[in-house]
Amino acid sequence: MVVDATAAWLLLGIRDNVRPNAASAIRAMHESGVRKVVMLMGDNGRTSNTTALEVGIDHVYADLKPEDKARMLRELTDREGHVALVGDGVNDAPALAEPKVGIAMGAAGTDLALETADVALMADDLDKLVYALQLARRNQRVVRQNLGFSILVIGVLVVGALAGEFTLPIAVLAHEISEFVVIGSGLRMLRA
Repeated sequence: MVVDATAAWLLLGIRDNVRPNAASAIRAMHESGVRKVVMLMGDNGRTSNTTALEVGIDHVYADLKPEDKARMLRELTDREGHVALVGDGVNDAPALAEPKVGIAMGAAGTDLALETADVALMADDLDKLVYALQLARRNQRVVRQNLGFSILVIGVLVVGALAGEFTLPIAVLAHEISEFVVIGSGLRMLRA
């Protein structure tokens, strides 16, 4: 009897391709003030950790079912405060309803994910996510400025009217002019 001492081994690994701009988008999110980027994956831990290292993700939770993702988001929200989730698949839909903001990647996203999310990005480009974050922060800043200006104007007008410094028509006219200033300030958001 002859025994062949050679043995053949085959190891085959398959994974989804990482989006080409994922690393730069995550870097840009960190630079714009996002403290932590966490990946919630249904894939196994080894694959998920490899992807996370490749693109610069801070923490990974792997081997998650859709209900596990939703539970993890509740835990992350309790621990971290404001949390946003980006997803595109059916498995992400239950989790997209949990965070402060759910964001569906539109072109590749499923209808269920698009309906569940608060925001739908109509492109598969992760750079659009960074743009949306910057736009939201800019919008918040403009709204705060407008509220502050409005409160200041109304305060001055009320005090001036009660002190007899302004007549009613002058106070109303000043108020209406200040409204046009606030509208004009809000229109700044139209600039890209």
